[in-house]
Amino acid sequence: MTLALYGHPFSSYTWKAQIALQAAGLDYEFHIVDPDHPENAAVIQSAGPQGKFPVLRDGENLLFEASSIIEYLSQHHAGTDVLLPSEADAAIGMRMLDRVFDNYVMGPMQEVVNEYLRDAENPDLARVEEARARLDRSYAWLEGWLQFYPAQGQITLIECAAAPALFYADWVHPIPEMLPRLRAWRAHLLDLPPVASCVEAARPYRAGFPLGAPDRD
Repeated sequence: MTLALYGHPFSSYTWKAQIALQAAGLDYEFHIVDPDHPENAAVIQSAGPQGKFPVLRDGENLLFEASSIIEYLSQHHAGTDVLLPSEADAAIGMRMLDRVFDNYVMGPMQEVVNEYLRDAENPDLARVEEARARLDRSYAWLEGWLQFYPAQGQITLIECAAAPALFYADWVHPIPEMLPRLRAWRAHLLDLPPVASCVEAARPYRAGFPLGAPDRD
């Protein structure tokens, strides 16, 4: 049975799962979740406690949370050592970096976005600046980490998490020029075919980004 992914082309976590599916060379159907497709929204609502996407359907199995979807694909559909390594300690290291990108890059980025969604004219600037400061700290840490993680053509759980997180975070709070490794790695990630495919599919929705849709990338 064909795999099916439910989500939205502009959703960072939908990207995360799509990048994994494409990197593993897996066939899947994409079901957009929007007001015009209530049947797809119903699947999302049935899968998890908060009704959030993405959701992967594999036969009778419904899986939510992008990291769990990637783990499932690694175990059941992707080749050995494609998305996660089979060696236990190496896999732990990848899972740790996955949480860095979700919690310490995507998290503060989303806090800034949420403030502008709440009230674009009067965001809570104290909360915005605090979130930006946390992004700066994450950026600096990643710059150091990249000394030991050279840009290559592989796509693992790390790239699946990093690409959407850095794509949107740089829109919200640009990566400083003093961090050349991180800036170069972001550009490298966006050139990877599965990531570039997500960028193009999301392009029609950029106007909905509350801080403006940059004409770059």
